[in-house]
Amino acid sequence: MSKPIRRACVIGAGVMGSGIAAHLANAGVQVLLLDIVPPGLSDEEKKVRKNRNRFADSGLANALKAKPAAFMHKSLAGLVQTGNVEDDLERLADVDLVIEAVVERLDIKRALFEKLEKVIGEDTIVASNTSGLRIKDMVEGRSESFKKRFLVMHFFNPVRYMKLLELVAGPDTDPAVVARIKKAGEDQLGKGIVLGKDTPNFVGNRIGVHSMLLIMQLMLEEGLTPEDVDAITGPPMGHPKSASFRTADMVGLDTFLHVADNCYESLVQDPAREVFKAPDFLRKMVEQKLLGNKTRAGFYKKDKAGVLTFDPVKLEYREKAGSEDIKKLCKKLSAEEDVRARVKALVADEGPAGRFAWKALSQSLAYSAAMIGEITDSVEAIDDAMRWGYNWELGPFETWDAIGLVEAAERMKKDGIALPASVENMIAKGAKSFYTDDGRVFDLLAGEYVARDRDPRAVPLALLRKGEKPVFNNAGASAWDLGDGILGLSFKTKANSIDADVVKAINETLDIAERDFQGVVIANEGDHFCVGANLFMIVMAAQQKAWDQIGKVVSDFQGAVQRIRYSTVPVVAAPFGMTVGGGLEICLAADATQAYAETYSGLVEVGVGLIPGGAGNVNMLFNALELIPEGAKVDTQAIVATVFENIAMAKVATSAIEAQKYGYFRHRDGVSFDRARHVYEAKQRALGLAGAGYHPPAPRAFVLPGESGIATIGMMIDTLVAGGFASEHDALIARKLAKVLCGGAGGHTHAVTEQEMLELEREVFISLCGEPKSQERMQHMLMKNKPLRN
Repeated sequence: MSKPIRRACVIGAGVMGSGIAAHLANAGVQVLLLDIVPPGLSDEEKKVRKNRNRFADSGLANALKAKPAAFMHKSLAGLVQTGNVEDDLERLADVDLVIEAVVERLDIKRALFEKLEKVIGEDTIVASNTSGLRIKDMVEGRSESFKKRFLVMHFFNPVRYMKLLELVAGPDTDPAVVARIKKAGEDQLGKGIVLGKDTPNFVGNRIGVHSMLLIMQLMLEEGLTPEDVDAITGPPMGHPKSASFRTADMVGLDTFLHVADNCYESLVQDPAREVFKAPDFLRKMVEQKLLGNKTRAGFYKKDKAGVLTFDPVKLEYREKAGSEDIKKLCKKLSAEEDVRARVKALVADEGPAGRFAWKALSQSLAYSAAMIGEITDSVEAIDDAMRWGYNWELGPFETWDAIGLVEAAERMKKDGIALPASVENMIAKGAKSFYTDDGRVFDLLAGEYVARDRDPRAVPLALLRKGEKPVFNNAGASAWDLGDGILGLSFKTKANSIDADVVKAINETLDIAERDFQGVVIANEGDHFCVGANLFMIVMAAQQKAWDQIGKVVSDFQGAVQRIRYSTVPVVAAPFGMTVGGGLEICLAADATQAYAETYSGLVEVGVGLIPGGAGNVNMLFNALELIPEGAKVDTQAIVATVFENIAMAKVATSAIEAQKYGYFRHRDGVSFDRARHVYEAKQRALGLAGAGYHPPAPRAFVLPGESGIATIGMMIDTLVAGGFASEHDALIARKLAKVLCGGAGGHTHAVTEQEMLELEREVFISLCGEPKSQERMQHMLMKNKPLRN
């Protein structure tokens, strides 16, 4: 049962079903998306297949239009075929997996499963995306064979972006089926798997909804406003910036209320059942169709005057309010990078923010501990569910460790909060934390520390590093031995921007690697791989008209980038998040990239009045041209025009796969769907290159369009200016960019070398630094206090 999932069917083309289908397609799985035949069709309309498939076709169309995008590139929609459950169930005979995502009605699901059992293959796995119905109820009347191949696959929305996938087995589910889907979820879809039990709302929503409803109740008890609560329950508590009420608006208040009601109705024996009773103001908001972002009005809504807040007491909108003291404290706490220190300081505060935070967290932590054995057996599972499904920085037990296990437990008991016997036993045995530094976690059911259930590939960069100190280190970057002959270079600047220290580190690291290592991985930490070069020195030099100084800065960066390209050991870049300007130029020069799927990349220098200045022009263009077989009679104008458009329009690819389509990454480059495995997979790619007889590439030269190409692009630029789509300064930048990409006026007379292209790039870059409008754009970027993108 370890076979991969190659063909799947998703039944139900709503938001979740179409999102699941899209992400299966992202992973290269062929998908059949089915829905019901629309009711109310006339006899004539029923004869037309397009009419019968309308719901599924609409679901696919909505997935293509979804924001954020459901598909990593629109071409992947070609892997999804549509149909309906009356005409197409016979096509399920050879699919590996069927995922049901229809309306949450037991009768409808049972009727569907009865039909499925008659048509699916003997090895086909059937999964439900239900969040509230019990497995034993859904498979009632089905055969033993069907029950063995049935489980719950509970995705979180939006499917592409949310890492959590909860798997729930029924009493008859074959463990081999669970193992196969777990492997497919991790390896193919890039999901983090949490194994839950067949209980209402499983793991993530059971803990998350309890926390959110508790916060709503405490807000009324403490007399706080939604603004106060969101200030407290965001980053200061280790939760996302959307905090509580903005998160509820994003989820949809009707959806949230449905989940809450399901918990309240189902959890008759739950000691915290009353917490799941939705407050009256939430029910009234749903009745009034104030559902959050989907109706543009929830706890917050925008109007001409600004953002208004729903007052849960007066049941009407008002202007933003809230405590200035709470806002000031929470802003200060949010600036603390160490989330553990942040949370500990918050609950230690003796003011209203600290009191509220402690009441919310203490009850949530105690409830999470009480759920071990009921919703899942693992402390790690609950923590993973909340990090992956709710974007918390710390799960409940990690939060408890941050506050202090014993200290928090004693404070809870003083407040009258009952702790489960498992926690009391843990503390009695002398345990000081749930997690230990040597990779163990306390098993509350077994009453002892056990080894953590870790994927050996999910290794943080810090744990891959060998030795007590880096092989090379300066203010901008450091290089560490990653083991197995691979040297890892990491930037340390703000947002991993490129400065003189980083440029020096690139050269020094490659010197060391060529002498003592087999390959290099450029892997950074933080939210973004690299936002480009910090242009502060460029701006200062431009103001002083120090053109030679600017020329040296550009030349040094070009040299470092090309050093990457022609290193005698393979260099693999591991981009993620924002990878723009100089960050992408580094990737373009690398032998390979191993990009995280959610990488946002582009050469965006025109935004600050410049063109790429780190060999980005030559490497993007020549990477495209080198795919042309020698001797082929190809007009390079079309390729030059496409590269020109991507740079001149500052087009940003919104996924690694889209970046491959744009030519930012090569099609042979790797894409990691799981960020936790990203650096490991980049290292494996470097090892593969090093072990396969690596030799550096030879310098390249191509005949380019030259003067005629410059003129052709110039006509396009003139049209844009005449139509009001570009300013005269935009046109100036574009014409200079065209000169570079066409190899200068004489680019058609000979094969233009990389060195000639670099000289053109440098010449144009310096000239634009002298343009007043470009200087204004660069200064504006500096005023925003962001690393400037080169």
